[in-house]
Amino acid sequence: MAGKQDILKSITNKSIAPPDEVVERKRVKPARGPEAAKAYAIACARLMHDQKCEEIVVLDLRGVSPICDFFVIANGTSERQMRAVVDHTKKMGKECGEAPYSVSGYDESKWIVVDYVDVIIHLFDGEHRAYYDLDSLWGDGEVIDWESGLPAQDRRPSGTEG
Repeated sequence: MAGKQDILKSITNKSIAPPDEVVERKRVKPARGPEAAKAYAIACARLMHDQKCEEIVVLDLRGVSPICDFFVIANGTSERQMRAVVDHTKKMGKECGEAPYSVSGYDESKWIVVDYVDVIIHLFDGEHRAYYDLDSLWGDGEVIDWESGLPAQDRRPSGTEG
């Protein structure tokens, strides 16, 4: 049986951090401003719509959450579709010079989180969306109508004056 030194040497040779050593990446807020973050969240929502996601919600969490500025929440229709949506989202981000800080849940495809620091995408299957109910949990955030870019309560039918 291998001793601790052999195990640590093996781990080090494979570029994996030893158990007593923590490798920490700093979660740095992107240089883009809040309006650019909002535009990115809306672009993600539109991409998700084009990829046949359902019940898409963009929440403006500025002033509500210390974690991020926007959530994009949607339901996927299958595990395969959910992974494809994440892949397309990452590709769109790369084209804009954005890379996710982290992606979680990709293999399980029940709840996939793509973290762009100021924008966090939550892609659920229907069961997990209902169970975790982020829409209500973060209900103090303002719902943004991602089709128009306006707060949901500010939408007016076309042809009306405000």
